[in-house]
Amino acid sequence: MPINYISTRGDAPTLDFEGVLLAGLASDGGLYVPERLPQFSMGQIRGMRSMDYPSLAFEILQPFVEGSIDNEDLRRLIDGAYASFRHDAVAPLRQLDTNQWVLELFHGPTLAFKDFALQLLGRLLDFVLERRQERVVIMGATSGDTGSAAIEGCRHCQYIDIFILHPHERVSEVQRRQMTTVNDSNVHNLAVKGNFDDCQAMVKSSFVGAGFLPEDRSLVAVNSINWARIMAQIVYYFYAAVALGGPDRAVNFSVPTGNFGDIFAGYLARSMGLPIDQLVIATNRNDVLHRLLTSGEYARRSLEHSISPSMDITVSSNFERLLFDLYDRNGTAVQGLMQAFQGGAIQLSESAMTRARSLFSSCCVSDDETCEEIGRVWRQCAYMLDPHSAIGTFAARDSRQSGGNPMVTLATAHPAKFPAAVAASGIAEEPALPPHLADLFARPEKFTVLPNDLDAVQRYMVETIPT
Repeated sequence: MPINYISTRGDAPTLDFEGVLLAGLASDGGLYVPERLPQFSMGQIRGMRSMDYPSLAFEILQPFVEGSIDNEDLRRLIDGAYASFRHDAVAPLRQLDTNQWVLELFHGPTLAFKDFALQLLGRLLDFVLERRQERVVIMGATSGDTGSAAIEGCRHCQYIDIFILHPHERVSEVQRRQMTTVNDSNVHNLAVKGNFDDCQAMVKSSFVGAGFLPEDRSLVAVNSINWARIMAQIVYYFYAAVALGGPDRAVNFSVPTGNFGDIFAGYLARSMGLPIDQLVIATNRNDVLHRLLTSGEYARRSLEHSISPSMDITVSSNFERLLFDLYDRNGTAVQGLMQAFQGGAIQLSESAMTRARSLFSSCCVSDDETCEEIGRVWRQCAYMLDPHSAIGTFAARDSRQSGGNPMVTLATAHPAKFPAAVAASGIAEEPALPPHLADLFARPEKFTVLPNDLDAVQRYMVETIPT
């Protein structure tokens, strides 16, 4: 039976996969989640050990899209999504220590884990839009990596115009150029004079009041508010676990996260039957999730800029999806919590916090500790980490509860995207960009600087969309 999708706030229509793919944010302001999760037995998970990444992705994703995309088309879309990855394993594991591993998620075209979801999302959207003969506008916000991955996933899509907002002068130069050197006519980069939270707030406001667009255009999300993004990220948890002996032994994961989407995918994998013992939330100084687990308060604070800019986020959008489960899938309760959060802070119930702490550990890592970790791992095994992944490996050691099971850190980006952080760690060797990006700094850039003003951004979009 096909899986349908419901809003975390309980007051939006139930949708099938095609509907939720195109909707992004629910009409009541909530996020879509599946009514139920597919379940995999120990025997089924053992059978995944012999599968390559695309085959495993098909097994995990097929139940989520059943009724909207047939099996043959889904296999073709998945194969196309991962054909451009530079490593045959797609997501290879590297061993750092006796029971410490890194899952390399940066072998896609833009050198970041976002490629896993966005290479697939672009193909899913184009497939559905061609069938419907519709054209849409994508609006997304990025703290660094989502933008380039979304652009790369959608630049060749015939039925999409894509607008990506990034905080002006607050992403790394490599991250910026990966977005702004794409010259396809349907790609529009907007540098907003604000921070990531400002960009994200504009995107959310635009989805709640999408009437600013022409009547023949609808707005689609590529941020992790779109369920398809989360869905695709579940796969690599299964892939890593079965490679390390799962399901016959549990695996731990340490996940550098700001927006909570990547680690929420791990929570879903565990809920679908994958034996995961520990899920570690690894944060930088913008530690909203760590503070939540230690204090029970979910609270905004002023954003602080760090050497791990992709995690410079003070409102974790996907945390609402976990709240929905922590409050027994009570949409009315979540609606009330999120309305109260507009005041800046909410206190979770004792039962919700007890459940959250049983599901996750957490660790906050400073810039100095991040640099020290990059240098330590380099000296120990000549392996170079980017600052986000280094936060993950630091947290993996600091938060480990048992040494018996493998601990896997998700390496979310290639170190060449953050050369300043690598240099600050004391490593003399400069990380090199892969051959397909070797001329990145010679490519001409194209972007528009706009004020931190929603009306100005929406006006620019309307004026730019081709008629």
